[in-house]
Amino acid sequence: MKILIAVLLLSLLWAGPLFAASQVEIKTSHGTIQVELYPEKAPATVENFLQYVDSEFYDGTIFHRVIRGFMIQGGGFDQHDRRKTTSPPIRNEADNGLTNKAGSLAMARTNQIDSATSQFFINLSDNDFLNHRGKSPGVFGYAVFGQVVAGMDVVEKIGNQKTYNRNNLFQDYPERQIIIESIRRIDTL
Repeated sequence: MKILIAVLLLSLLWAGPLFAASQVEIKTSHGTIQVELYPEKAPATVENFLQYVDSEFYDGTIFHRVIRGFMIQGGGFDQHDRRKTTSPPIRNEADNGLTNKAGSLAMARTNQIDSATSQFFINLSDNDFLNHRGKSPGVFGYAVFGQVVAGMDVVEKIGNQKTYNRNNLFQDYPERQIIIESIRRIDTL
């Protein structure tokens, strides 16, 4: 029996990262947000997001779109409103059973189903119309891959910022710039 327990403990130690919860900390100019990721439900999306996180791609990007009562969007533009160069788009995993409820983290995309790259958004309310409802582009949905577990007050603070239309390029652009200072993996063990 002692040998079996020792073997199990060693196998758990060896496979440690496979069992670690996936969480990230998003440090912003308005406070810190902690998000739990769901790699078992959205493996390609989480892998894509973490590649950007690990390369420090998000450092110094902004939340460029804020719609009160709807969502906050960021991760694609620097503080001078320049679009950052991204990796190729990924497959949309909106059909994974997760829903766009308040505090959920989802991938932003264009009208094309499989067009998400680095941009993400955090839902400020339950946005059922963004959920997967079919195979056509208009109803395929937006892939949820995480949930805010701490700092929802920061998300709401960002969501209440005054906005305007800037340079005919940005709609719902915050009057005061909201900087994503960094996004890092955090140890939850």
